[in-house]
Amino acid sequence: MSREKYYDVIRTPVITEKSTMASQNNQVVFKVSLDANKTIIKEAVEALFDVKVKAVNTLVRKGKVKRFRGIRGKQNDVKQAIVTLEEGHAIDVTTGL
Repeated sequence: MSREKYYDVIRTPVITEKSTMASQNNQVVFKVSLDANKTIIKEAVEALFDVKVKAVNTLVRKGKVKRFRGIRGKQNDVKQAIVTLEEGHAIDVTTGL
């Protein structure tokens, strides 16, 4: 795949309290496209960040129904990938690419 396609697969890093705690276990959390599978996510992370990936776990958070000023709306579904890196490899998500 081309480098531009990898940017379409990996959208943004997730920077929360829980993902920061996961970084102690050599894990990084990314928001990814809904149609991406684990092998494509692994290829994209290895190509973009020059690291070795040990495992990829994915989850889909279904969109919630919310109300704003009486108008009902629905948030979009979000797919997250928890990427476990090999020993000795690290990604600093605060600096960007």
